[in-house]
Amino acid sequence: MSNSTGFYPRIQVDTTNSGAVGQAGGVLLTETITAAGLGPAMSAALSGWRKPLAVHDPAKVVLDLAVTMALGGDCLADIALLRSEPGLYGSVASDATVSRTIAALAGDAPAVLAAIDTARGFARKRVWKAAGAHSPDHGASARTPLIVDLDATLVGSHSEKELAAPTYKKGFGFHPLWSFVDHGGSGTGEPLSVLLRPGNAGSNTASDHIAVIKAALAQLPGHRRGRRAGRAVLIRTDGAGCTHKVLTWMSGQRLSYSVGFPLPHNTSELLELIPADVWTPAYDAHDQIRDGAWVAELTGLLDMTNWPAGMRVIVRKERPHPGAQLRITDVDGHRITAFATNTKTGGVGTQLPDLELRHRRRARCEDRIRVSKDTGLMNLPLQGFAQNPHHLRRELRR
Repeated sequence: MSNSTGFYPRIQVDTTNSGAVGQAGGVLLTETITAAGLGPAMSAALSGWRKPLAVHDPAKVVLDLAVTMALGGDCLADIALLRSEPGLYGSVASDATVSRTIAALAGDAPAVLAAIDTARGFARKRVWKAAGAHSPDHGASARTPLIVDLDATLVGSHSEKELAAPTYKKGFGFHPLWSFVDHGGSGTGEPLSVLLRPGNAGSNTASDHIAVIKAALAQLPGHRRGRRAGRAVLIRTDGAGCTHKVLTWMSGQRLSYSVGFPLPHNTSELLELIPADVWTPAYDAHDQIRDGAWVAELTGLLDMTNWPAGMRVIVRKERPHPGAQLRITDVDGHRITAFATNTKTGGVGTQLPDLELRHRRRARCEDRIRVSKDTGLMNLPLQGFAQNPHHLRRELRR
């Protein structure tokens, strides 16, 4: 092993029996931090919160906690895992220092979180540039936009943490709202932003959705403050984001969108007005025709007066899977769902089955939240509400 100029030692592999270390898988994480330039960026961003005679850089403390989470830790004390391997992780702060650092950062939470996001944005820009043609935004356009998914999840709390509250599922805890870049079916996705909210926060609160979208856009390397993102970015979410305020705001930003649409009470009557030959076969997950599923446009049968110009509503009907229970919204034995989009038909990948399949792939966001819960999101370990967002920002750097 030889020391590097960064936060973590440079590891060399040899065949001797004297340099072996446990947790060697952490090398992938520390090398990623180095390659992304996240260490220096974080150090510069948090320099204002480093005391003159401090031994440990607040940025190193925060990054060490992020690595701890990725290796399976779920509380601050688990940083002992890194402390036991100084040859691999360098100098690691004591539990007391970690606690004081987090408390100090939480005391100025808005400014600290903004600084951390600046560092994250710098690192992401560097990584996406290095990825070249493999970067998520390569070739993004109105026809093939970069997709940003939004979804909320529930995080339970087993104690009276600050602002923890009863949830709509009869639990107790928090209700954070997340955004992810969609990397496709073979990728793990990339978390962009998160808003920590009490457990009783509304699912369709428009101001929260707009705040998370703004924070997500600010993390995109091609985004410029004060400029509208344009149709090359598509925001995809479930029906919780289908409010007049959110869709009007996204239209004003010229964003593309694909949002779950709540069906009106007279849906069965509307569907009867659609001629049988208008229904088009839907696709399955492999872009093949899905037997027993069809899509059609519903826009012309709805009152769209108060919705943004250019908004379309596309409806899907399908025979339920064997054993599935019918719902009150099902019509004539078919399961009915709908979504709204402002993508126009015309060209490859923009026909109704293509747009419907694109929206249905929003389910990948749920997979990414599940992965996040496996690597630190399952538990918010700190008592203070202002402290726990730092835990979530560490998860964003996972």
